[in-house]
Amino acid sequence: MYPAKFDYHRVTSLDEALSLLERLGDDAKVLAGGQSLIPMMKLRFAEPAALVDINRIGGLDRIAEQDGSLRIGALVRHKSAEYSPALRGRFGVLGDTAPQISDPIVRNLGTVAGSLAHADPQGDWASAMLAAGAEVVARSAGGERTIALDDLLQGPFETTLEPNEIVTEVRVPDPGPRTGGTYLKLERRVGDFATVGVAVQVSLEDGKVARAGIALTGVGPINVRARAAEDALRGSDLGADAITEAARLAADAAEPRGDLRGSAEYKRNVVRVFTERGLRHAAAAARGDGEAPPVSHSFPRAVARPPGQATGEDYFAGEDTIEGVMDEIRDKEGE
Repeated sequence: MYPAKFDYHRVTSLDEALSLLERLGDDAKVLAGGQSLIPMMKLRFAEPAALVDINRIGGLDRIAEQDGSLRIGALVRHKSAEYSPALRGRFGVLGDTAPQISDPIVRNLGTVAGSLAHADPQGDWASAMLAAGAEVVARSAGGERTIALDDLLQGPFETTLEPNEIVTEVRVPDPGPRTGGTYLKLERRVGDFATVGVAVQVSLEDGKVARAGIALTGVGPINVRARAAEDALRGSDLGADAITEAARLAADAAEPRGDLRGSAEYKRNVVRVFTERGLRHAAAAARGDGEAPPVSHSFPRAVARPPGQATGEDYFAGEDTIEGVMDEIRDKEGE
């Protein structure tokens, strides 16, 4: 299917782009990577009268630390983030997210800022940025403002951005030297949308949690902050009990819906197990216990044990059924 007719504006300066958006208003869309916008236009889910292509504006493709935060420009591609040394160490939750964005074709063109502005509840970057406490800088012809990620996301594909605004930068605060984080994603196949994703980041001071960020992908109408889990971790020593309780609270925060990818109960259990795994990995990294152990993203037809059973391990969901079948076979052999 072909997109509806539209006017194309290729700009070379930010002022030119903002002037066009001020004039065109709701009729225009900003084109950066286009990896979500163009497919939606081809399906006629989006029919903007005009596109404002910002790809030739200089200075928007930088990743740099400045004034106590990591700055990610509007034209930084997923691939650039994937290979940037800046997204390592204390910004590890971002570095672990980048290579899990869709597939190489999308990562070559899609942008970090564009993903946040698109506000897909199955988008990976929003969870990572929520866990990291990020904010975006939005500019219009009338000025500039910063918007916390919590305030940016309003609903599926809905944000607080005005039609005449462009996200020019993402800012991620420096979490401090004793920080660890990661992003875990369950997908049916490589490049798929997340069935469930969990982003975690913890910062330690004097061996205690000073700040914790936990955000969930694909289990709500927007990317979900697990605030009760974050609060429970604050001031703790990130021991086994604290991690188990935080994982339970994160699962409670999820609002999954059953679909072809799995039942609501299954997705909630994935949240709990992934939160435990992520926190154990983050704790090791934050404490500097050598190289943090690799974290598993696998969750093959399994659920975590329900409350009241042994925690910290997974079990096969068909375990009881298999044992019943084996009993029947043994009975047959004994006849």
